Amino acid sequence: MDIKCVSLTIKGRVQGVGFRYQTQNAARKFGIKGIVRNMPDGSVYAEACGKDRNIELFLDWFRNGPMLAHVTNINVQEITCPVPDDFDISF
Repeated sequence: MDIKCVSLTIKGRVQGVGFRYQTQNAARKFGIKGIVRNMPDGSVYAEACGKDRNIELFLDWFRNGPMLAHVTNINVQEITCPVPDDFDISF
């Protein structure tokens, strides 16, 4: 089983709209492990680890985001990191 890990920086209207909580729900739906947190510049940062296909499904979800969000840009970079046990919201 090949596990892929990526970091994501999501820009747009992504804070104050439940984005982190919906991201956590989507991650669990797609079997993704990692973290998500708000950044001081108004973006959201996430690290996600999972099977290649599940990462692709997760990235597709990000392109729309939750109903009240408006994603304008997603920066994705492949990373190497230890795979977490769950998908957590970091404060």
